[in-house]
Amino acid sequence: MGDLISTHLDEAKREVITARTGELMGEFGRLYEQQYAVALFNKMRFDLESGGGPQNQLLHRKVPLKNKSIFSGALFQYLEENKKWRNRFLFIPDSYNINYYENKQAHDRGLHPKGTINCAGYRVLTSMEEYLELLNTSLPGVKAKVGSSPFLKCATQFPLILWHPYARHYYFCVVTEKEQQKWSAVFQDCVRHTNNGLPEECKVQTPAFTDAVRLYRQAHGHYGTWDMMCGTPPQILANLVMDTLLPEMRDLITPKLKGKMHDRQRNWMLISDAVYGLVQSQTQTQYEAVVQSCEAGRPPLETTIRTDMDQIITSKEHVTSKIKALVLPKAEKLLKVSIQPYISSILDALMEPTSRGFFEVKDLFFRELVDMSKNLLNDGNKEKLGEHMEKISMLAFHPVKMQSCYEKVETLSLEGLQQRFDVSSPSVFVQRAQILMREQMDDAMYTFEQLLHQSLEGQEQEDLCKTIQRCQDRVIKKFDYDSSTVRKKFFREALLQIFIPYMLKQLSPSCSAELPHFQELIFEDFSRFILVENIFEEVVLHTVMKDIMMAVKEAAVQRRHNLYRDSIVLTDSDPNLHLLGENPPIDWAEEYGGGPEEVDGENTGDPEVQRRRRVKQVVSMIQIEGNASVLPNESCLEVPAVDDIPEEGTEVRSDTSLSQKSEKQVSNGTKEDVNKNAVDDKPPTNRSILKEEESTTERSLQGTASKSAIDCAIQEIEKAVQEEEHEVRTQETAESSSPKEETAAEEVKSTSNCEDGAQIKPAETKKDTASSTEKPSDSPVREEKAVTPPDQQENHITASTQDSQMENPLASSQPDDSGFQSSTNEAAEEEHQAGKEECNDSETGEDTGKGESAHMDHQ
Repeated sequence: MGDLISTHLDEAKREVITARTGELMGEFGRLYEQQYAVALFNKMRFDLESGGGPQNQLLHRKVPLKNKSIFSGALFQYLEENKKWRNRFLFIPDSYNINYYENKQAHDRGLHPKGTINCAGYRVLTSMEEYLELLNTSLPGVKAKVGSSPFLKCATQFPLILWHPYARHYYFCVVTEKEQQKWSAVFQDCVRHTNNGLPEECKVQTPAFTDAVRLYRQAHGHYGTWDMMCGTPPQILANLVMDTLLPEMRDLITPKLKGKMHDRQRNWMLISDAVYGLVQSQTQTQYEAVVQSCEAGRPPLETTIRTDMDQIITSKEHVTSKIKALVLPKAEKLLKVSIQPYISSILDALMEPTSRGFFEVKDLFFRELVDMSKNLLNDGNKEKLGEHMEKISMLAFHPVKMQSCYEKVETLSLEGLQQRFDVSSPSVFVQRAQILMREQMDDAMYTFEQLLHQSLEGQEQEDLCKTIQRCQDRVIKKFDYDSSTVRKKFFREALLQIFIPYMLKQLSPSCSAELPHFQELIFEDFSRFILVENIFEEVVLHTVMKDIMMAVKEAAVQRRHNLYRDSIVLTDSDPNLHLLGENPPIDWAEEYGGGPEEVDGENTGDPEVQRRRRVKQVVSMIQIEGNASVLPNESCLEVPAVDDIPEEGTEVRSDTSLSQKSEKQVSNGTKEDVNKNAVDDKPPTNRSILKEEESTTERSLQGTASKSAIDCAIQEIEKAVQEEEHEVRTQETAESSSPKEETAAEEVKSTSNCEDGAQIKPAETKKDTASSTEKPSDSPVREEKAVTPPDQQENHITASTQDSQMENPLASSQPDDSGFQSSTNEAAEEEHQAGKEECNDSETGEDTGKGESAHMDHQ
């Protein structure tokens, strides 16, 4: 790749790049210095004269993402160097720049990332067809076939491509559609945030920069909106240079590109990225020099403005009246013919999707709080509340959850109006609306946090749900008012961005020649703060502003948009609430959750590593569901989070049939004890089962505190024994005329049944002991016990009988290694014989106690 760049970007072409960049920066620097003085004057005048507009009802978080990261995870990346796919770990900090590492361990150790992606100006693509369509526009004379891959084959069916008109393209892929949707939402949020690179809090530098860029584009015949007005000022200036430089470089380099169609497209992309990097480095240096020069001359300007503020305002009003006399008749005629018929239709196109997006923000906020209230309804306490608030406090910066809100605005379309008013695409308005939606969500959540935290001080736990409900209703009312104010302001600004460039383009040919004459009316001392070009635009703006305000006011009357009327202005309606905005941020996990858990070795090592470990992530890591297909010798699975790691490392095996059998026989209160005894390293034999269940029954009877549970278990066992004996007698009566072979089989079956009787016999003995000491007050508890259906008990007893027939011969005839019966086997055999005798005695005694008909059936 280095040979390719050095070959096509020789010294002559680099000189061309430097010359074009220098020309643009020289002209921009002159415009910026002029607009800097005007912006400084406007800012100081506004500070003196502003009466204050509608005050926001919601609080605003000063540093939203302090000690927060947006997302991290692993996916596949295509490397240009070796043309292979490799697994990469991506980490997205609060700056929204994408850092990619060799693996997660490299990030945890604090190593430098393999690369960093600034997403300003990029587009997120999720299919190769979209990418091919855009790639074909890079070289007009080179076309790729539809459906063919340019110079790479995607490793999976779910690609993620970051496309830029000038910079390098980045190729990623994941293994599931769910991952693709999640990563796409995260990448789009990175693009959305980095595109909004001009800080609004800079009341002088930002207006000066935007006005200088606009005037430069208008001087070259470009009046409409511009898609590449995104990123930081050096990036925007680099985009401005590339608009004119790239076609020139394409004409010089394209004829010299060799190879197949895909190779030429790939090579041109790499060359364009190298040119863009050179231009951006030069614009960065020169812009910083211009800003530094203007900031150095700011104190004398401020002194002059403070001294001569009144004279400057008077002089400006005089010149404005002269220019208005020239421009106003032409502007009103243009407004009546070409603007007024389209205001309502464009406003409707803007309002419908924007209002749906803000409604979805409100619904999402409401749903999250309702879910939290439901979770706290039964076993809620302040610790649980702290856990939930820690999760949803950064809801506005959760791109996956906010995606449903953003998608509502993406349906915005200005079909049929874009060419007429020179609107390149509605993406400028879509991204601006999405930024405002995110700010409103964060303001609502931050206000709810402060109100809830104030209400929880000294409050009992049983009032949590009521407290949440009160704070929620209070915040939603304030959200309705603020969202109405924000939307109306957004509609006005969007209409101005559409109409003003069109009107300036139509009026400039007839008015621009007369404007320089009005410069003579301005005193030389005030000429830096009063520019006729700015006054001309202000006159045009005020001409159309009246109609725009009227259209927005009429739209506020329609209830479907939920806009407050302009007459409803709330100022200082809740002064106590705004005092809460001065409080420090709330750490819910530390204040109510007992503080963060310590990780092994966290207190050791580099302080920077410790800081990164303390950073909390807004979006949870992707957990792949099912058996997803991965590339050979690669893995797209991530290192599990702490919550996903099992707490106990001991592997436990249990006999499934034994646990099921125990659950059916003992239904109330003894299931846990039986399952504990089912844990063993070796599969249990029949005699071991007998001994274990004997000991289990004895331990449960002795260790259980509730006598009602004991009685329930004993009566269940009695019922099982009676049903078993009844089944045996029925089978013996029905098969009394069968051949001798079947009689022998019945004897074996009765032997196993006797073993079951011996197994339950100790429980009966304990029953007599427990019944003799039982108090009369326990009888209501026994009446409420759940009785197992007889048919289920009979089926279970039959199954256990068959199991005993199969296991007994194997278990009793198994010798040890020496060839003799072991002492354990002999003891078990004696116990087996004793059990048979007890079974016979039990049957004889119970048959005697029953009715005469039952005795006749048994004989």
